[in-house]
Amino acid sequence: MTPEPTSLVVHINGWPGSGKLTIARHLAESLGARLADNHTLINPAEALFARGDPLYRSLRAAVRKSVFEHLAQAASEQSFIFTDALSDDAFDACAFEDCSALARQRGARFVAVVIDCDVEENLKRLTRAGRAKQHKLTDPQVLLGLRNVHRLLRGKSDLLIEIDVTALGADEAAAAIAARITEPVR
Repeated sequence: MTPEPTSLVVHINGWPGSGKLTIARHLAESLGARLADNHTLINPAEALFARGDPLYRSLRAAVRKSVFEHLAQAASEQSFIFTDALSDDAFDACAFEDCSALARQRGARFVAVVIDCDVEENLKRLTRAGRAKQHKLTDPQVLLGLRNVHRLLRGKSDLLIEIDVTALGADEAAAAIAARITEPVR
């Protein structure tokens, strides 16, 4: 019988403004994990180049590649949490696969978490103060367009957790996710 991995790679996916980062912060504290939210990975490029500039994409890819290479070398017992807003298309599936590959490299348990909330709550959260300063999406029309055209990615993992956070605070959502993660494997 193969022993259960001691570390985790957790990927939290949800619409912009759904509360991923706040939930991830609570979850990281609960699990003793390190957090690499999507803005940690993209903001260096966002701060220096316009999204249409080819240097934006190349810097974003270089930062992501470097971060993943370093995480692969981290202490084997260290767990990591990622946040993303990925849809069910081929480009986003590749980003998800980076997390899956990292878990395999590290011999870690890979947990995919998909958080959702109803549209009205999502719009309310999207326009909260402070999001623009963090280079986060704040345009309701862009969010509505994403939600109308795409479906949240539900990639292959050791454990898939789907949770509706419409009526949950971030601490409650994180506690529910942590409870599922720490349940004995059957």
